[in-house]
Amino acid sequence: MSEVNSSEHVGRWTRFVTARPRLALLAALVITALAVFAGSGVADRMGSGGWEAPDAESTYTTQVLEREFPDSQPNLLLLVDGGAASVDDPAVAAEADRITERLSAEPGITGVGSYWRTKSPALRSTDGHEAIVAARIEGDEKGAGEILDRIAPSYRGTHGPVEVSVGGPVAVRHEMQSIIQEDLLRAELIALPVTLVLLVMVFGSAIAALLPLGVGIVAILGTNAVLRGITEFTEVSVFAQNLTTALGLGLAIDYALFIVRRFREELAAGADTRVAIGTTLRTAGRTVLFSALTVAVSLAAMMVFPQYFLRSFAYAGIAVVLLAAAAALTLLPAALMLLGPRVNSLDLRRLLRRRGKTASGPVEAGEGPGRGWARFSVLVMRRAPVFAVVTTVGLVLLGLPFLGVKFGTADDRQLPATAESRVVQEHIRDGFPGSPGGGLEVLAEGAASPDRYAAYRERIAALPGVQRVDGPVTAGGSAYYDVLPEGEAVGQGAQDLVRELRAEPAPFDTSVTGAAAVLVDSKAAIADRLPWAVGIIVVVTLLLVFLLTSSVLIPLQAVVLNALSLTAMFGAVVWVFQDGNLSGVLSFTSTGDIETTLPVLMFCVAFGLSMDYGVFLLSRIKEEYDRTGDHEHAVTFGLRHTGGLITAAAVILAVVMVAIGTSRVTNTKMLGLGIALAVLMDAMVVRSLLVPAVMKLMGRVTWWAPAPLRAFHQRFGLSEGEPAPAGDREAEGAEGADGEGGDRARDKVTAGA
Repeated sequence: MSEVNSSEHVGRWTRFVTARPRLALLAALVITALAVFAGSGVADRMGSGGWEAPDAESTYTTQVLEREFPDSQPNLLLLVDGGAASVDDPAVAAEADRITERLSAEPGITGVGSYWRTKSPALRSTDGHEAIVAARIEGDEKGAGEILDRIAPSYRGTHGPVEVSVGGPVAVRHEMQSIIQEDLLRAELIALPVTLVLLVMVFGSAIAALLPLGVGIVAILGTNAVLRGITEFTEVSVFAQNLTTALGLGLAIDYALFIVRRFREELAAGADTRVAIGTTLRTAGRTVLFSALTVAVSLAAMMVFPQYFLRSFAYAGIAVVLLAAAAALTLLPAALMLLGPRVNSLDLRRLLRRRGKTASGPVEAGEGPGRGWARFSVLVMRRAPVFAVVTTVGLVLLGLPFLGVKFGTADDRQLPATAESRVVQEHIRDGFPGSPGGGLEVLAEGAASPDRYAAYRERIAALPGVQRVDGPVTAGGSAYYDVLPEGEAVGQGAQDLVRELRAEPAPFDTSVTGAAAVLVDSKAAIADRLPWAVGIIVVVTLLLVFLLTSSVLIPLQAVVLNALSLTAMFGAVVWVFQDGNLSGVLSFTSTGDIETTLPVLMFCVAFGLSMDYGVFLLSRIKEEYDRTGDHEHAVTFGLRHTGGLITAAAVILAVVMVAIGTSRVTNTKMLGLGIALAVLMDAMVVRSLLVPAVMKLMGRVTWWAPAPLRAFHQRFGLSEGEPAPAGDREAEGAEGADGEGGDRARDKVTAGA
């Protein structure tokens, strides 16, 4: 009954999308134009932070210090360079005082201090030629960025005997946001023409090549409008725009490739346009829907994390996946209805074809499209144990560097070496005593006597790993201490000191913040939520793949093989970006660690994309298995009809991700290049080698499911092809778990393909 209902639904949908194709395309054009208007300026409303857990102790402490002790949390630093003169030179000091006074009078600026006012050694460089004016810009990220834009030009540059450069956390974030926007535009200008050329090479027809590109553009513009709306209610990271572009083009092209390819096959088989669209939606269309759901679930899992950096990618990813699928299932059929056989027009490869070949070729002949993939699958299945073991061992070895991963926090070194805010931070980090900005702040809340404050200070100073303690600075009923750890600001020693400080008893309430404290809290938040995210992805993936295949083993196989496909990406991330290999070639600075949220993000995105390709392959295998009941033949058929398509889609998506990876911001570079590697490994190694090898080794037990689950699938599952004749089904049941007799009897037929 469910299959009848499903067919009726597809029939109604086919009639809906093909009834008035011109009207549908016109409506899409109007909606897209509105999306351009609604999504304009979305990047200006996004933030460049979001790595902190909002409910963490470090976040609470920072907020209290910003409110009660603004001097303790400067986010604007002016680096004053006296040139050959000392910062204590009267002329330099006088000019620096004028700059400090002028900055104090700026609206939105508070907590202004400087070396010349405080004589603090931490604000004077060790060589005596540079010193710092520190202040706090009030407001959120967007407001602080606007104030910085307003005041920075009048302070930056030469002022009498001194040269001033602008830095600090606000400047770093603001410059990162501007660079990401510029890099994203450049990536789009690179990716779009290259993608179009690749699509022409895949389809031959220039008309067919333009269709996936159009779907991608609609998805990207629509997602920008959605993100613009989301920024009205919550914070969204500017990094999410990179994912919007990559997935908008990549998935839209995947879905359109799959649908257009199937449509052309149906036309070549003699179907008229409307029937071809109906068959395409019944088969490839439903596969696209399942694929979109699996990818969306993988991305939605990031919603369980508290950091808005990760949640932003969930917002962008879910929107772009669903919009890409919606465009592929509505606009694309309407366009195909208008084009019909003209979808093959402007075939730029016609001169290279031999006369008499059809668009799809014979399905089982020794010649025709896909014959190389068919022969390759036969070779893999003949040597299945060898291919399975060697490929698995190779992937595991590629992932071994990840065992040495070290997690850290993003800082100014994400920016290119010439960025002004990074130059300022490097001068401070390398040339000033005590690593200003790298310490820990301990907040003490609750009225206490000076003796108790002093006693607590002595206990802090006695802790292992403490280099210096400044304070307490008191105001009302609270106080804070600056604690400088020994070694690196976010190294393991500093993280251990955070835990020691939090465990140290005190006669008042205490809490700790600072770079190392933020890292400790971020790691704890991710570790706490990661099992939930992985559980959601695995459970929903198992369910969706079961509904697609009716097997309980194929979903388990899909999850395990997907995880294997990610090993090379994680190993490369550590070997390249943490250890610094290829840093010169790729133009980035290694910090010796990986930002804590990046592996989570890359896992969710890459796992979803791997399932995208897995669903494409498994759906075609399942379709042919339902039709013939022949296991090995179905594997060969599926690889023959999707191997080239999946590889082409992976190469195109990799091109888009590599274009994203040309960014000058290290995290964006890591995201783009890492996912490009994962996509290529999945398509060219896992789908081409491991899947046929493992399915051969498992035999027809691959399709086993207990009777209750088979009944569940018959009622709710997806079935694309016609079922095999009853005799074949009875034979399959008689074969038992191994099914070798029937498979061997069909070896010649499969090999002939």
